[in-house]
Amino acid sequence: MKLIFPLLLLLSTLNAGFFNEEADSEKQELLENKRLCELFTKKAEAYKKSMRDDLLAKTTLASYEHRASLFCGKAKKSEPESTDEVNTSK
Repeated sequence: MKLIFPLLLLLSTLNAGFFNEEADSEKQELLENKRLCELFTKKAEAYKKSMRDDLLAKTTLASYEHRASLFCGKAKKSEPESTDEVNTSK
């Protein structure tokens, strides 16, 4: 009987952070998408200024622009959900 209370206390403390992991991973994913969005946007802009006029250069630029739009789109999709969560928790 004496072991039930410490066991319940131990289990509750172990599970206390379990539900926060999902929110933390979503926040990390949003930050990573924002970082990659900025990175590929800057790469595309810099590459446009100094690129050659051949097929490989145009393909590289298209790749940078595609990845920039991909990560920027993911960042914008995730952003309103995270702000709604913040507003509802206040």
